[in-house]
Amino acid sequence: MSYYVSLSGLENAHTDLSVIGNNIANANTTGFKKSEAQFANLVAASAYSNPKDIVGIGSTVAAINQNFSQGAIQQTGSALDLAVSGDGFFAVKSPATAQTDFTRNGNFSLDSTTAKATGVSYIVDSNGNRLQMLANGTGGTATTPSDATVPAANAAGAAFSGVTIAANGQISASFADGSNSTIGTVALAAFSSPTGLQQIGSADYVATGLSGAPTYGTPATGQYGGLLSGALEASNVDLSSEMVNLITAQQYFQANAKAIDANTTVSQAIINLHS
Repeated sequence: MSYYVSLSGLENAHTDLSVIGNNIANANTTGFKKSEAQFANLVAASAYSNPKDIVGIGSTVAAINQNFSQGAIQQTGSALDLAVSGDGFFAVKSPATAQTDFTRNGNFSLDSTTAKATGVSYIVDSNGNRLQMLANGTGGTATTPSDATVPAANAAGAAFSGVTIAANGQISASFADGSNSTIGTVALAAFSSPTGLQQIGSADYVATGLSGAPTYGTPATGQYGGLLSGALEASNVDLSSEMVNLITAQQYFQANAKAIDANTTVSQAIINLHS
């Protein structure tokens, strides 16, 4: 039994090292949120057990939780780089699958390839997913986001010349004739339990039954944080803390390995007594 107790410790230490290693590997990943392994003890007992006779039988991984604390804000100067200061996630929708993902990575750009065919450009992330907005005067509501689009020209035929996004999420397009047009407002999503979101890579998440369904709102209102244009949110990984955690996890692994060595020595001594 003692072997299995120490083996559970080794397995947990290996998981902890993997989590910490992933955090360190993503220290420079925009919008990345670090993970933390949580452990729980195991006991061998029943409803009729004497509480003074209960023996521990090791430990197990209780959960690997996401830490959604704010990352550092880094200025980039690009008008379509966005950072959320506070709570909320950007919503991005895949044009191929119609799946909506959620992210804190606000590295967006204009997909100009669609302008010639449709007369509009979509605001997209690096994977081509379309940023979601709450439209103004086009049937959009606070619960019905739509793709964020920028027209190639205004009603007078003047060509599109630039786009700006305010701290309240308002998207404004400017045109060659000097006019401006408000297109909509960046939609932010909130969840009753963000730690229930499922990671899918690229600093993106999908909603699950544990996270609850998203509720949409506009930046700088209610529970939603404000937006910073021309900036990105860096990873919230603190390398100094992770290095301390790495040393602790390594010692945890080594201690359990030593315990297995001690069990082996005792077992060998017992075998030698009978030889």
